[in-house]
This record gives sequence, structure tokens and C-alpha cells, in this order.
Amino acid sequence: MRRRPWTFALAPAAVTVALTLTAAPAAADPAPAPPRAALPPSALAPLAADAEPSRGFDPLLPSADPVDLREAHRPLSVTYTHDGEERTLDDYLARTGTQGFVVLDGRDIVFERYTAAGEGSLFQSWSVAKSFTSAAVGIALGDGDIDSIDDPVTKYLPELRGSGFDGVSLRDLLRMSSGIDWDETTDVPFVHVAASLGYPLPELAKRQERGWEPGTRFEYTSMNSFVLAWTVAEATGVPFHTYVQEKIWGPAGMGAKAFLGNDSSGNSMGYCCFYATDRDFARFGLLYLNGGRANGRQVVPASWVDRSTRPSASFNDGYGFQWWLEDDGDFSANGLGGQRIWVSPENGVVIVKSTLYTLAGGDETEAAFEAVAAEVARTRTAAPAR
Repeated sequence: MRRRPWTFALAPAAVTVALTLTAAPAAADPAPAPPRAALPPSALAPLAADAEPSRGFDPLLPSADPVDLREAHRPLSVTYTHDGEERTLDDYLARTGTQGFVVLDGRDIVFERYTAAGEGSLFQSWSVAKSFTSAAVGIALGDGDIDSIDDPVTKYLPELRGSGFDGVSLRDLLRMSSGIDWDETTDVPFVHVAASLGYPLPELAKRQERGWEPGTRFEYTSMNSFVLAWTVAEATGVPFHTYVQEKIWGPAGMGAKAFLGNDSSGNSMGYCCFYATDRDFARFGLLYLNGGRANGRQVVPASWVDRSTRPSASFNDGYGFQWWLEDDGDFSANGLGGQRIWVSPENGVVIVKSTLYTLAGGDETEAAFEAVAAEVARTRTAAPAR
């Protein structure tokens, strides 16, 4: 089991307290700091299929050619050992407050369960969104809109000259080694509150300062992911949410309407905040399980799928390019409070988990998911031919 730092998309304590942005401004043309204000409680619960989030979200429309996920439920007898105790999948789902859980064997839905939610519910992704941002970077690279991930980000975002991002490569943004002075636990709430109040994220990026030498260590930093999304928008000349629609959501065959968070100033967050069905999160995992292909189309370059889900640095073998990695070749998109898109290439399995928010059971997720994937593979040979 790999050790990993705690990952935050928004520290929960921040949603009910007044916050003040304290990052220092860049030297050139500083923008005023956003005002002190309280953020109303975030919409954490899943949305009904016909509901829409409040301002701060852009819609993503379903594909004209959705990937067909076939309902093929079969009994899964899942047990695993954690802390010396034998546990079951039912135990795990109850203990972790899971509201949505989908397991794919290829395109077959072999297990699906919802609590206080349903198949059409839209779940908040939190930092699972970072893996979508990685896919967008890979597509832009493959299309030639980005020349190289070793380019400095200022080649595409000259606005960041003089900031802590000056001279930082896209590679170091992707592998969370930008060198900016950042503490995910305390800095994300300030940034997220400000963005939710309409303060432009580009201005917040410009205010970041250099804290250490880029490319020398791992430091999980949500601002890196926003800068990547901003880079894609500038490099392609297309707003990020439009790019996701045209290059990922439609071509990858997503089946339902979704929403992508923005800062209310026209900038997609990139680091968090898709609202989508668990089946569509599963379709994204399936896209990566299939080497970037969906419905016979190469959506994400196969080379990018491979590069982004392998260790990205000698100082951290548990992280690729905005994907978390396991020792056995499994990889996952992870979000605050237990959100997961888990891909097991060895077993040909995708697992999606959505929850309101819980810290319980997180340390046993790897064991539980590995047991699920192994049981799906074991029962595959016993399942009737289709």
C-alpha cells in the first residue's frame, strides 16, 4: 500500500466561517484582495437529475452517441482483511457513507447501489476533476496546441511572469511539483471561497509566490490544476468547459447532462467540481481502461493514458499526471471525502464511489477495491455468455 498525503478540494471547516485571502500580490499590476465574506454552505449532497446547481457552473451536454453500459448484475461475494479483521463490501459501503457505487466489468454494470440517491443523481466530484484536466492536457498535446509538457507555463500564460509560476514547466504542474508556497489544507479554502464569490482565479494564480525549487519534491497543490486548465483554454483558444464538452464529454460517450464548476468570472476551476452521474464517472474510467478509446474513437491519446498513469517522478512513485497510482498497476482519480474513480487494468474493472463526506474507512479503500476487482474477475468465467 502506498502512503499518500491527505488530498483536499475544499477543507470542510471553511464552508461556514469567514475567510480572508492573504496571499501576497504579484509585483506587476496587483489586483485588490477579495473582500472578507462568509461562504454559504456548499452543495455537498447529490443533485436530482433534473436539478441545476446555482451560479458558478457550466453545463456539459450528453453525447449524441453514449457508450452503452449494459446492466448485467451478478452476485459478488466480496471479503477482505483489514487491521486483522475480515470485512465485507456491505460493511465498507455502510461504514464509509457511500451514496453511489458502480462496478463495471468492461461495459457490463455488474454491481450498482445507491443510498439517498439514484442512477440519475449528479454527484460532486471534488478533486476527481483533476484527472479530467489531465486528459484535456493530453488531448491538447496530441493535437499540437501544446508543444511539449516541458514548456514553461509562461509560454502559454505570459500573465504569470513575475509570479511563483514563472519558469515552472507543465510537467511540474502535472506531477504536483510547481514549487509555489502552498499548503493544501489551509490555502484551498481561501482560494475556493474567493472563487465562489466571483473573484477571478487567474488573479489568484498571479498572487502565488515561489517557495522551493520546482521539480524537486511532491506537494499536492490544487492551484496547479487550475493553471493547467487555464493553459488548455489559452493554448486552444476555447473556454475550458467548451473544450471538455467537445473533446471529452461528447466523444467519450457520456450519457447525461453534467456541470463543471467555474469562478463566476468565466474560468473553469480545473481542480474540482464536476457534478455528474456515477455512470458517467464510470464511463470516464472505462475510457482510460480502454487506452483512451470510446465507441471506436481515440479520444485521449493512448500514449498519454500510459504516461499519465505511470510514476511521474523519482521522488514520488504514487502519483502520475493528476492520477493516483497503486503498486499493482491500478490507478484512481480521488476526491475529498472519499470520491473515487478506480481503474484496475489487470482485472478489467472500473469502480466508482460517491459519498456525501466521510473520513471513515478511507484507509481500507485499497483493500476493499482490490477485493471487488478480483471478485469481478473471478466470477467473469462463471457468468453466462452474453
